[in-house]
Amino acid sequence: MSEEQVIWDAEFNDRVTLYWLLRGALIMTVTVIGIVLLPIWFLVGRAVTRRYLRSFRCTLTNRSLKFAKGTFVRVEKTVPLDRITDIGLVQGPVMRLFDIEALSIETAGQSSQGSLVQLAGIKDGRKFRDAVLAQRDLVVGSAEDRPANSAGSPASLTAADGNTQLLESIRDTLLRIETKLDASGR
Repeated sequence: MSEEQVIWDAEFNDRVTLYWLLRGALIMTVTVIGIVLLPIWFLVGRAVTRRYLRSFRCTLTNRSLKFAKGTFVRVEKTVPLDRITDIGLVQGPVMRLFDIEALSIETAGQSSQGSLVQLAGIKDGRKFRDAVLAQRDLVVGSAEDRPANSAGSPASLTAADGNTQLLESIRDTLLRIETKLDASGR
């Protein structure tokens, strides 16, 4: 296997810190008790959000997408490109005001509701998303173009032939089950 090569090292927009600062202030205001903490939040919050943003990493390689974030609790994830099913772009009204976007990554086999990872503030979010999807298509396409291993094995079938043969196999199995049920009198 070839060595993993970095295609795109994402950069993050500094304006996302102001967005987080205002979002935190809004949450404190809504909780009413947090109103007392607002002055402290505005004094300390800017430094906290900047430090948090500096912890963000997102790297697209030729085989995977790597994420890292967190100051107190560090979270790192590596997602193989062939597992990515969707990359959503979220931009609410306040985010549009600050010209920031959040990318949400969803994968095949994801056990929980929602996205696997959501990263706010990636510069050129649309271009980054398109680059990830294009690289994913290259990886998935190269897997589909591999030669057949052995005739009749599920791994060796092309997508169209594989689907047809799989459906025919399921039909034949169901007919055999139906025949056995009829023969047993059920």
